[in-house]
Amino acid sequence: MRAIRRTIAFALVGALASTAQAAPEQSLIPVARPSVEQVVGPTKLRPVLRPVSAQVLAVAARPTALPLLGPDTSLMPYLRPKALEQEALFKKRKLRKGSVCGDIDIQGKPVGQVPGKIKACGIKDAVQITSVAGVKLSRPSTMDCGTAIALNKWVDKTVKPTFKRRGPVVELQVAAHYACRTRNNQKGARISEHGKGRAIDISGFRMADGELVTVLNGWRKNPSKKQLTKIWRGACGPFGTVLGPNSDRYHRDHFHLDTARHRKGPYCR
Repeated sequence: MRAIRRTIAFALVGALASTAQAAPEQSLIPVARPSVEQVVGPTKLRPVLRPVSAQVLAVAARPTALPLLGPDTSLMPYLRPKALEQEALFKKRKLRKGSVCGDIDIQGKPVGQVPGKIKACGIKDAVQITSVAGVKLSRPSTMDCGTAIALNKWVDKTVKPTFKRRGPVVELQVAAHYACRTRNNQKGARISEHGKGRAIDISGFRMADGELVTVLNGWRKNPSKKQLTKIWRGACGPFGTVLGPNSDRYHRDHFHLDTARHRKGPYCR
């Protein structure tokens, strides 16, 4: 029995020895996973398109006014209708015909020399203004071209932008223009700039919806107070003298604007 056991033990030892001699000298490298092409073949996978909605189909089915253009073709604007073009040309000719002082935005007619009833009054080359910068005057106003140009600049650069949201402004309320008189109609005073055709008084501003913003009622309350103050300040520069409600009792209901020049610059009060 012992002999049998000894024989089996020798056999096991021999088998282990032969296995150790046959072991590899390097560790085994893991096999790489197969590629997608090896698994599913050479066909590439593509995303599935979403189904087109009924709304998109309806829009695509609408007839188009323009033919389909290639990428090399630019869209050209449509030409104006001939009637519209002629109407614009006619309107421009009409404005040019009615303009004075060399500016199409100043509409009116030439008056020529206006003699004064008293000494120092009168205008050499007077014009009668009906609108400036597209804004009408409540009545035709006589003045010289220097005053008309200043009025046009003030309305265009200050009055219209100030009332842009509230307006647009369509009319200036004229309280006074040319008049051969003394300052504030005071006896013995110097001749007013009104008597020389170099002044105009504005008492209010009418909007497109009919609203009237007056200097008398609007000067003390907002938002008119803020807008009127801005307009008053904007006149100081185009005009040499600007008087408003804060100047004296004679100007509590209007702005006096004249083109007199002063040594120290514009006088604004």
